[in-house]
Amino acid sequence: MKYEKIFLIGNPIAGGGALKKIKKAEDIIRSKGIPVEVLLTQKQGDAESFARHIKSSFDSESILVIAAGGDGTYNEVLNGLAFSQIPMAILPMGTTSVLAKELKIPKNIQKAVEIAILGSVNKIHLGSIENNQKQRFFILMAGVGFDGKAVFEVNLRAKKSLKKIAYIISGIKVLLKYKPNELIINCSEQKKAYSIVVCKASCYGGNFKIAPDANLRVPSLYAFMSKTKSRLGITLQILGIILGLHLKMKNIDYFEVERLKISGDAHIQIDGDYFGKTPVEIKVIENALKLVFPFQTLV
Repeated sequence: MKYEKIFLIGNPIAGGGALKKIKKAEDIIRSKGIPVEVLLTQKQGDAESFARHIKSSFDSESILVIAAGGDGTYNEVLNGLAFSQIPMAILPMGTTSVLAKELKIPKNIQKAVEIAILGSVNKIHLGSIENNQKQRFFILMAGVGFDGKAVFEVNLRAKKSLKKIAYIISGIKVLLKYKPNELIINCSEQKKAYSIVVCKASCYGGNFKIAPDANLRVPSLYAFMSKTKSRLGITLQILGIILGLHLKMKNIDYFEVERLKISGDAHIQIDGDYFGKTPVEIKVIENALKLVFPFQTLV
């Protein structure tokens, strides 16, 4: 068998009967004769702490860590495992599980576990974001401005019950009263905008592809930048993203980049969770994580 032991780090309140699905995944793994240890999170930061402990104790490619939850759980686990020999796989059962859509991991637990155990391990590149207080890796995107504010304003109690709808409600509330500050973006040249999403992966908020050229296997980032502060303009750009027409619209800029600095006064989200405020530096970190991808025959 490929792995000597599997650690299943699960968020039992991720949604959709997560605890029951985690138990089912554990049973499937045991049925294959692989030792498995289940670690359930109780609060924010637990998944990263579990992953860091596993990394310090079992830094070997014969160990597999499966992150069972949503994008927030995946982000914590990858921050704990980065630059180790231990591969990371995912089981989608969270609020949105955008990474699962990016990797084409099905929601079916049996199929997802099969992919985790038998899939192809690839080294991928991550994004790194740093302000004067902290530094973290991200695998999907860093949103500065509108969507950072929307995540900041999400009602945590509503998130537990309404899941993805809580983000939509927050976004609408933010849009109705939004008065953004100008951002200064320094890369190869200086640019000005009111919102920017820096993507490592192509999917955003589900199946929408805000940066269709972004690829986890390519050591670069793609930035989608909004240069309008009007509520109507932002609304039209959101509609453009939904329809896949956003890259042809006015008041946007879309470009490939490896490093950029963003200054101004704006909120930030990474992989769907709140990060903090600007100024920040964002850059690509090469070969930072071993990630399990599905073989085509398994999808």
